[in-house]
Amino acid sequence: MAASLGTIPGGATPSGATPAGTTPESERNAEFQEHEKILSPDFLSVSQITDMLTEDADGVQEKLGAFLNFKNLQTCLKDAIILDYYVSGFLWARGMNFSIVQHSKFMTLLDMLLHNLRTLHMSLEDSIKWLGEVMAEIGPTHIQKPEEWIIFDVKQANAIIDYLKISLFQHYKLYEFMFYSAREEIVIGTEIPAVPISFHLAEVLFLHL
Repeated sequence: MAASLGTIPGGATPSGATPAGTTPESERNAEFQEHEKILSPDFLSVSQITDMLTEDADGVQEKLGAFLNFKNLQTCLKDAIILDYYVSGFLWARGMNFSIVQHSKFMTLLDMLLHNLRTLHMSLEDSIKWLGEVMAEIGPTHIQKPEEWIIFDVKQANAIIDYLKISLFQHYKLYEFMFYSAREEIVIGTEIPAVPISFHLAEVLFLHL
């Protein structure tokens, strides 16, 4: 169920006929089980998200850094960039007034996109295609589906896509270099100066290349 990385359509059309040999109820249960696999397991627990929602930017950064077990942020630029990726995403989601469930799915989405890049070596084009498929499952589409399956409305889904365009996707080549470079440390033996949370750390990486 691929979707283009543009806007999410808001209309709905009737679903197709029930396949022979199945009942509407059994088909719905099977679809629900498949739907539950989308963006699972959660990257952050409900308690972690609830706790961080009460923190300021520094508090969110501290808690996420501890969760990710990053202990050398002053000397490891890679860890600092990854932490900024998650912290910036969380703060953006909070600014969108997302619910706890929406925060959970959005943070899991960020984690999966980074996993696809770092571990699966997914290209930018494939990453965009993957995002479109996921957003078609958790957001509104032209295919009718139960309301409880729709995590984000049209406005929110489009905002997520726009955010990812100017964050991860805009700096995709830099993230690829960071993960695939043979150099274990881009900056060795040099303390990295504190960088304001609003300054994207991918730009810092670029300055050190």
